[in-house]
Amino acid sequence: MTRLTRRQFLVGSSLGASALALGGCDLLGSNDQTQTILGSAETLTMTVQRLLQSRGALAREFAEANVSPTFRVNGTSAPDSEEYARLREDGFQSWRLTIDGLVERPQQFSLLDLKALPARTQITRHDCVEGWSAIGKWTGVPLGSLLKSVGLKSSARYAVFHCADELEKTLDGSGRYYESIDLIDAFHPQTILAYAMNGQDLSIGHGAPLRLRVERQLGYKQAKYLMRIEIVESFAQLWGGGGGYWEDRGYEWYAGI
Repeated sequence: MTRLTRRQFLVGSSLGASALALGGCDLLGSNDQTQTILGSAETLTMTVQRLLQSRGALAREFAEANVSPTFRVNGTSAPDSEEYARLREDGFQSWRLTIDGLVERPQQFSLLDLKALPARTQITRHDCVEGWSAIGKWTGVPLGSLLKSVGLKSSARYAVFHCADELEKTLDGSGRYYESIDLIDAFHPQTILAYAMNGQDLSIGHGAPLRLRVERQLGYKQAKYLMRIEIVESFAQLWGGGGGYWEDRGYEWYAGI
């Protein structure tokens, strides 16, 4: 009899629910009962994960020898906006990460600012909702330390990551990639804003100059080309209200593994 590990169980559960949400979106997307079932499955996934492990439990980390020889580029390979082209041309010297919203001290950070802060390096496995995995070595700033530096207001609940890549041309901006996590995952020790991969600055394909690594969730949560982190109380004012580009189109918001 085959025994599933906890990680395999959670990955399978997340993939299955996501596949149902996407594969049947045309037929079932407008069915309120179906949406309720999918929402319940997502809540169950999050509840099970957080019952099985403590808030600070770490995703598995690997040795240097386990780093994958190739690591596929997921999502956008390069944003095509004029703004990003200018940033890329000057080597991201003029790029700034803005942190605002429900914070006491909104701030902007250059890439040099971030690299001057205490860093964390971790070798972890990236699990894509498409079914492939790869192990990479990531270096960056713990997100929690940045959030502490700006001070969160009492109503803060979520960190929203606004990105430079636009996957769908829309007048209202809803086609621009964004993601979000709650503050439990935001302050997790393995949640970092990575500026290096495998000992080198991030490549364009892998999210330069900065990307999110939230190691206990699936690949689509690992937002690339970060421009702004907005701290919010809810997703009500964010485009489709799902908390992310793909979530607005049927993916689960909580993609824990």
